[in-house]
Amino acid sequence: MPSVGDTIEVLDHGFVRLDAAEATDLSVVNGARVSFLQMKQGPDAEVDAKDEGLIRFLMREGHASPFEHNLFRFHVRCPIAVAREWMRHRWSSFNEHSLRYSAAIDDFYIPSAGQVRTQVGKPGAYRFEPVDPETATRAQDLLGKHYQEAWNRYQELLEMGVARELARLVLPVGIYTEFYWSVNARALMNFIALRNADQAMWEIRQYAAAVEDFFAAAMPATHAAFVEFGRRAP
Repeated sequence: MPSVGDTIEVLDHGFVRLDAAEATDLSVVNGARVSFLQMKQGPDAEVDAKDEGLIRFLMREGHASPFEHNLFRFHVRCPIAVAREWMRHRWSSFNEHSLRYSAAIDDFYIPSAGQVRTQVGKPGAYRFEPVDPETATRAQDLLGKHYQEAWNRYQELLEMGVARELARLVLPVGIYTEFYWSVNARALMNFIALRNADQAMWEIRQYAAAVEDFFAAAMPATHAAFVEFGRRAP
């Protein structure tokens, strides 16, 4: 099972790494039982069947705050298009690589042929279907050529002395960025519920699945209750 310091590779150049964590099922149990001053403390404190039952009760009844007394800190590398969806989850903290202060990362996302897809249906009620192999290859080629042209123009602007904060304007959202993300278990479950779901963008689903692997390893009883009660954050 993945743990602190481990990295899960995602897409062609991306990853999710668990940089640090202070997150256990016991943090949920103690967050709830402090109301009665019946916390479990000390190095030998462990979660037992009764504690797991309490976690299930809290999840089922929507008692949310006990799930907030913990912290995960992730280091993420993903395309900017994915990052912009990710950062809509405001109940967490982000710090991202700045293209004002340093040069861009020379990596761009090109989907595999199987993930070059077409959109069928009306907005809000559409589905995605794969394209034929010839179209997929052509799409990959066009993306690659556009990325290279954009990168060349970016470098040209920098060499002309144009400030990084302006030169970055030519870069597409397929370029990779990196950020740190700090989040508690309640907000993490909300992210997973929305982004590791069928209706989510395929690319961010791959990242959400990696995040969920870390969550399940660190807080197995909480994750099991999350799954049991419909994969909804309390």
